[in-house]
Amino acid sequence: MYELKTKETDNSVMEFIENVGHPKKREDAYQLLDIFTETTGYQAKMWGPSMIGFGSYHYKYASGHEGDAPLVGFSPRKAKISLYFAPGETKREELLKDFGKHTSGKGCVYINKVADIDIDVLKELINQSVIFLKETYPDQQR
Repeated sequence: MYELKTKETDNSVMEFIENVGHPKKREDAYQLLDIFTETTGYQAKMWGPSMIGFGSYHYKYASGHEGDAPLVGFSPRKAKISLYFAPGETKREELLKDFGKHTSGKGCVYINKVADIDIDVLKELINQSVIFLKETYPDQQR
């Protein structure tokens, strides 16, 4: 049976950020921590070894696959900073037009640094993702 790699852990978010190698990326991680915490109202938790998540929900697909995931999150990776939003959220593409310098995948948006993006648009992306997941998975949040 498939085992999820990205699970909520008791690891320290602050310790993880302190161990980010590049000083500017560490500074950006602290700034994102403040923005995500303030915007969601959730306490940051580590998910797996390198993702900082906020809130959580339980999903179950038609295939029977199910699990828990953060409502939103980020990870200050070596190459780029990954921002995690709800896959399938319909307003994301429209918001990304005014976001700033980024690339995106199915559930992730990648940035080089916080200075490249519009913070107000980031807050709206976070809010839209949380709203979408709460509507999609009612009564499944923690």
